[in-house]
Amino acid sequence: MTLFVDMDEVIADTYQAHIDLYNHKYNANLKKEDCLGHEVWQMVPEPHQDYVRNHANERGFFIDLKVMKDSQEVMRELHDKYDLYIASAAMQFKTSLEEKADWLDKHFPFIPWQNRILCGHKHVLRGDILIDDRSYNLDAFDGRGIQFTSPHNVNTNGFDRADTWQDVAGLLL
Repeated sequence: MTLFVDMDEVIADTYQAHIDLYNHKYNANLKKEDCLGHEVWQMVPEPHQDYVRNHANERGFFIDLKVMKDSQEVMRELHDKYDLYIASAAMQFKTSLEEKADWLDKHFPFIPWQNRILCGHKHVLRGDILIDDRSYNLDAFDGRGIQFTSPHNVNTNGFDRADTWQDVAGLLL
Protein backbone atom coordinates (compact mmCIF):
# COMPACT_ATOMS: atom_id res chain seq x y z
CA MET A 1 0.00 0.00 0.00
CA THR A 2 1.17 3.49 -0.83
CA LEU A 3 1.17 6.08 1.97
CA PHE A 4 1.82 9.78 1.42
CA VAL A 5 2.66 12.02 4.39
CA ASP A 6 2.64 15.81 4.26
CA MET A 7 5.42 17.78 5.94
CA ASP A 8 4.18 21.16 7.20
CA GLU A 9 2.04 20.85 10.32
CA VAL A 10 2.21 17.05 10.08
CA ILE A 11 5.85 16.10 10.70
CA ALA A 12 7.27 19.65 10.84
CA ASP A 13 5.76 22.21 13.21
CA THR A 14 5.43 25.24 10.94
CA TYR A 15 2.44 26.55 12.88
CA GLN A 16 4.50 26.99 16.05
CA ALA A 17 7.34 28.51 14.03
CA HIS A 18 5.01 31.25 12.80
CA ILE A 19 3.92 31.94 16.37
CA ASP A 20 7.50 31.95 17.70
CA LEU A 21 8.69 34.41 15.04
CA TYR A 22 5.72 36.69 15.63
CA ASN A 23 6.12 36.63 19.42
CA HIS A 24 9.84 37.34 19.16
CA LYS A 25 9.47 40.28 16.76
CA TYR A 26 6.53 41.94 18.53
CA ASN A 27 7.26 40.84 22.12
CA ALA A 28 3.86 39.14 22.12
CA ASN A 29 2.50 36.07 23.88
CA LEU A 30 0.39 34.38 21.21
CA LYS A 31 -0.24 30.64 21.79
CA LYS A 32 -1.63 27.85 19.63
CA GLU A 33 -4.67 27.71 21.90
CA ASP A 34 -5.46 31.33 20.96
CA CYS A 35 -5.64 30.41 17.29
CA LEU A 36 -8.05 27.46 17.20
CA GLY A 37 -10.00 27.47 13.96
CA HIS A 38 -7.73 30.05 12.33
CA GLU A 39 -4.43 30.60 10.59
CA VAL A 40 -1.79 32.37 12.69
CA TRP A 41 -1.85 35.46 10.46
CA GLN A 42 -5.59 35.85 11.12
CA MET A 43 -4.96 36.11 14.86
CA VAL A 44 -2.51 39.02 14.86
CA PRO A 45 -3.26 42.73 14.45
CA GLU A 46 -3.83 43.72 10.83
CA PRO A 47 -0.59 45.73 10.54
CA HIS A 48 1.36 42.53 11.43
CA GLN A 49 -0.50 40.11 9.14
CA ASP A 50 1.75 40.53 6.09
CA TYR A 51 4.79 39.87 8.25
CA VAL A 52 3.36 36.54 9.42
CA ARG A 53 2.11 35.60 5.94
CA ASN A 54 5.61 36.12 4.52
CA HIS A 55 7.55 33.99 7.02
CA ALA A 56 7.59 31.03 4.66
CA ASN A 57 9.19 33.16 1.94
CA GLU A 58 12.14 34.02 4.15
CA ARG A 59 15.35 32.04 3.73
CA GLY A 60 15.88 29.78 6.72
CA PHE A 61 12.24 29.41 7.76
CA PHE A 62 11.99 25.70 6.89
CA ILE A 63 15.46 24.57 7.93
CA ASP A 64 15.09 24.69 11.73
CA LEU A 65 11.48 23.59 12.20
CA LYS A 66 10.75 21.41 15.21
CA VAL A 67 9.83 17.79 14.55
CA MET A 68 6.32 16.77 15.60
CA LYS A 69 6.36 14.60 18.73
CA ASP A 70 6.67 10.85 18.00
CA SER A 71 6.66 11.37 14.22
CA GLN A 72 10.15 9.97 13.68
CA GLU A 73 9.48 6.74 15.54
CA VAL A 74 6.06 6.14 13.97
CA MET A 75 7.33 7.06 10.50
CA ARG A 76 10.10 4.43 10.87
CA GLU A 77 7.44 1.81 11.59
CA LEU A 78 5.26 3.03 8.72
CA HIS A 79 8.30 2.89 6.43
CA ASP A 80 8.62 -0.82 7.22
CA LYS A 81 4.93 -1.53 6.54
CA TYR A 82 4.03 0.79 3.62
CA ASP A 83 5.46 2.18 0.43
CA LEU A 84 6.03 5.52 2.19
CA TYR A 85 6.45 8.89 0.49
CA ILE A 86 6.77 12.42 1.77
CA ALA A 87 4.49 14.69 -0.26
CA SER A 88 4.95 18.41 0.34
CA ALA A 89 3.92 21.47 -1.61
CA ALA A 90 7.51 22.69 -1.68
CA MET A 91 7.12 24.74 -4.83
CA GLN A 92 4.85 27.28 -3.13
CA PHE A 93 7.71 29.11 -1.40
CA LYS A 94 10.88 29.94 -3.31
CA THR A 95 13.45 28.72 -0.75
CA SER A 96 11.51 25.82 0.67
CA LEU A 97 12.54 23.15 -1.84
CA GLU A 98 16.18 23.01 -0.76
CA GLU A 99 15.43 23.67 2.91
CA LYS A 100 12.79 20.94 3.08
CA ALA A 101 15.17 18.46 1.45
CA ASP A 102 17.88 19.35 3.99
CA TRP A 103 15.39 19.13 6.87
CA LEU A 104 14.31 15.65 5.76
CA ASP A 105 17.95 14.55 5.45
CA LYS A 106 18.52 15.62 9.05
CA HIS A 107 15.34 14.35 10.71
CA PHE A 108 14.08 11.51 8.47
CA PRO A 109 17.23 10.11 6.81
CA PHE A 110 15.58 6.69 6.43
CA ILE A 111 13.27 8.15 3.77
CA PRO A 112 15.42 8.28 0.63
CA TRP A 113 15.28 11.17 -1.82
CA GLN A 114 13.48 8.90 -4.28
CA ASN A 115 10.52 8.78 -1.86
CA ARG A 116 10.21 12.55 -1.51
CA ILE A 117 7.67 14.30 -3.68
CA LEU A 118 8.24 18.03 -3.38
CA CYS A 119 5.53 19.34 -5.64
CA GLY A 120 2.89 21.96 -6.31
CA HIS A 121 -0.65 20.60 -6.18
CA LYS A 122 -1.20 17.29 -4.45
CA HIS A 123 -4.17 16.30 -6.60
CA VAL A 124 -1.65 14.48 -8.81
CA LEU A 125 -0.91 11.94 -6.08
CA ARG A 126 -2.22 8.43 -6.70
CA GLY A 127 -2.09 6.01 -3.83
CA ASP A 128 -3.94 4.49 -0.92
CA ILE A 129 -3.56 6.88 2.03
CA LEU A 130 -2.70 10.57 2.49
CA ILE A 131 -1.99 12.14 5.88
CA ASP A 132 -2.33 15.92 5.58
CA ASP A 133 -3.50 18.87 7.65
CA ARG A 134 -5.21 20.63 4.72
CA SER A 135 -8.72 19.48 3.83
CA TYR A 136 -8.39 20.71 0.23
CA ASN A 137 -5.53 18.25 -0.28
CA LEU A 138 -7.55 15.44 1.25
CA ASP A 139 -10.63 16.36 -0.81
CA ALA A 140 -8.62 16.06 -4.03
CA PHE A 141 -7.10 12.70 -3.05
CA ASP A 142 -8.78 9.54 -4.39
CA GLY A 143 -7.69 7.28 -1.52
CA ARG A 144 -8.21 7.38 2.23
CA GLY A 145 -7.58 10.75 3.81
CA ILE A 146 -6.39 11.20 7.37
CA GLN A 147 -6.46 14.76 8.63
CA PHE A 148 -3.65 15.56 11.03
CA THR A 149 -4.88 18.05 13.58
CA SER A 150 -3.49 21.57 13.47
CA PRO A 151 -5.03 24.61 15.15
CA HIS A 152 -6.35 25.88 11.82
CA ASN A 153 -8.35 22.70 11.06
CA VAL A 154 -9.96 21.86 14.43
CA ASN A 155 -13.43 22.61 13.03
CA THR A 156 -13.00 20.59 9.83
CA ASN A 157 -14.89 17.32 9.51
CA GLY A 158 -15.27 14.60 6.93
CA PHE A 159 -12.02 12.67 7.33
CA ASP A 160 -10.47 10.24 9.75
CA ARG A 161 -8.55 12.40 12.22
CA ALA A 162 -5.23 11.99 13.99
CA ASP A 163 -4.45 14.44 16.78
CA THR A 164 -1.03 12.92 17.46
CA TRP A 165 1.45 10.55 15.89
CA GLN A 166 0.34 7.92 18.40
CA ASP A 167 -3.13 8.28 16.84
CA VAL A 168 -1.56 7.68 13.42
CA ALA A 169 0.08 4.54 14.78
CA GLY A 170 -3.28 3.36 16.10
CA LEU A 171 -4.91 3.90 12.70
CA LEU A 172 -2.20 2.44 10.47
CA LEU A 173 0.06 0.06 12.38
